[in-house]
Amino acid sequence: MSRRWPISGVVMAILWLFVRGTELTPVRLFEEFLIGLGVGMGIAYFFRRFYADETSVRRSAQAAPYAVLYLTTFLWELLTANIDVARRTLSPSMPIDPAVVEVPLRVRSAVAITTIANSITLTPGTLTMDYDDDTNTLYVHSIDGSDPDGILEPIRRWEDYALVIFDEELKPGDPAPQVQADGEDGQTAAVAGGEQHG
Repeated sequence: MSRRWPISGVVMAILWLFVRGTELTPVRLFEEFLIGLGVGMGIAYFFRRFYADETSVRRSAQAAPYAVLYLTTFLWELLTANIDVARRTLSPSMPIDPAVVEVPLRVRSAVAITTIANSITLTPGTLTMDYDDDTNTLYVHSIDGSDPDGILEPIRRWEDYALVIFDEELKPGDPAPQVQADGEDGQTAAVAGGEQHG
């Protein structure tokens, strides 16, 4: 067992990268991580009495590779989405078919839901509009809703990693809840469980 607050500080530093994920150069990424680490460690130490003093080193070691995978796939989606939005901006003839997509979640903890919702919002072209607590569903606005499965794919991948990182009850590969919804004037796309990534 080891003290939990330093681990919380590192997690906050990683979350800080999501918030400041506008510059993708390695030097800028490292600088932002150091800033996040300084702030995160201070906050974690100050609030250390609000949660358990110790955590399992084994549990943290198991979650660490998934946190790296989450960050890597997030940065890749961030890069490709920036390129896609830039292409649409520079080529007005490219189709823009906005839609709101329902995304039922397998994660249940507030921190996991918030992490995924923020990841969606930070990715250009998509925005988390709302969360339904009763159905555990995110409502995601996309600049191009013509391919709901394409919107769902990176979210499901992030969720697979988040299930391990946040020690959720369900595991990667478990089926997602199904959604059957018809929106008004075709503005809402219904997204079912989708393909799973183990």
